[in-house]
Amino acid sequence: MTAHNAQHRRGRPQGRRARVGNETHVFRDLKELLACASPRRSGDELAGVAAESEARRVAARYALADVPLRDFLEEQTVPYETDEVTRLIVDSHDAAAFAPVAAMTVGEFREWLLSWEADAAALARLAPGLTPEMVAAVSKLCRNGDLIQIAARAEVVTAFRTTIGLKGRLSSRLQPNHPTDDPAAIAAATIDGLLMGVGDAVIGVNPATDNVDACIRLLEMLEELRLRFAIPAQSCVLAHATTSIAAIGRGAPLDLVFQSVAGTEAANRGFGVSLALLAEAREAALSLKRGEAGNNVMYFETGQGAALSAGAHHGVDQQTVEARAYAVARAFDPLLVNTVVGFIGPEYLYDAKEIIRAGLEDHFCAKLLGVPMGCDVCYTNHAEADQDDMDSLALLLAAAGVNFLISVPGADDIMLNYQSLSHHDILRLRHLLGRPPAPEFAAWLQRMQLADAAGRTPPLPAGAAPAARLLAMGGLQ
Repeated sequence: MTAHNAQHRRGRPQGRRARVGNETHVFRDLKELLACASPRRSGDELAGVAAESEARRVAARYALADVPLRDFLEEQTVPYETDEVTRLIVDSHDAAAFAPVAAMTVGEFREWLLSWEADAAALARLAPGLTPEMVAAVSKLCRNGDLIQIAARAEVVTAFRTTIGLKGRLSSRLQPNHPTDDPAAIAAATIDGLLMGVGDAVIGVNPATDNVDACIRLLEMLEELRLRFAIPAQSCVLAHATTSIAAIGRGAPLDLVFQSVAGTEAANRGFGVSLALLAEAREAALSLKRGEAGNNVMYFETGQGAALSAGAHHGVDQQTVEARAYAVARAFDPLLVNTVVGFIGPEYLYDAKEIIRAGLEDHFCAKLLGVPMGCDVCYTNHAEADQDDMDSLALLLAAAGVNFLISVPGADDIMLNYQSLSHHDILRLRHLLGRPPAPEFAAWLQRMQLADAAGRTPPLPAGAAPAARLLAMGGLQ
């Protein structure tokens, strides 16, 4: 591989170029070309890799459109010899799946993706043949509407106790966080979400403290709630993978192993993980045999800026290195993946325009790679964004066929101190667009009289018998 790459580079003229106006712009390599072609992003400016002018950004896109897709197999943005994520991308590439688009340039690939030929079946067959850099490249040539149109055709379905990602449905993660990990408070917040029809993707708690005892305590509480009401849902305590492995070793009722991942070996090292550790965690979760379908036992979170914030981006623009994280996720057959799109802050995504664009890019790239993508539509209070902007992004992602969205009580996470979506926002999208939850969960809502025959939630006053039993469980009556 190394010798082949060197031979290929020797045979190619140095640099790629395009002329805009009276100026010819030259780009040293694919890494620089990808960075300069990116839409404006505060993180790329912070890293010193952004285009220095709009003219140079336009020139980069002209040049990028003419790059053959095959070049991304020969020229790596992060060295193969020193990065295990690059080795994963290269060594797992499916040449047969790639064959239908192998002769295309990036620009021709965009045109094909916008054609009716690129339907759900074709995109599913193609996914193993695409690399993160390929999909990042084509995303840089797309308008927001293109990203939505193409992603809406892609269908990535996974299953545990519920089936997630089916066309025409919108799943949700219920996030009942609490600043002291109080099990009673988390149970109350969980019931609040269930009464609003939220939680079919996962009931996922971000623990305030990452220790095995606290993890087990919350897992046992969530398991008791699930069993008492026969809820077809899966739970997850979003502790570190090593904590989950230890909890499994102590017999905890763990459904999904969670881990934040990034697009380079060094960034993952900053998270305290490696590909080998993720494989170990997956095998531990599979050994419990708790899922009712498939082998989807992992839950990953990503986010633009993660590698840069760790000083581990290797000079790659933040959107491209983010797409590389999806190759990590894809390798472990996850049930869920989501980008926490505005969580890291305005140093990386400055305002609503950048957050909205990043959310659509992340969803698009992940879906093309065959990753079951959701999104935490969120922002921090020092970003130039507000809840109206989140409403806009949530609606756009729902139209794009996002697998799931995250919601918290009142859209305000009292433990992580950031703004997300509320349970009411999920209901609005479901009712507005006619997107019910996962079929198993939708049927449970009707059995519990928490949804009517048309799937509308909540149809009954809180004093209705099934709802009253849920409220009593949480000590709310």
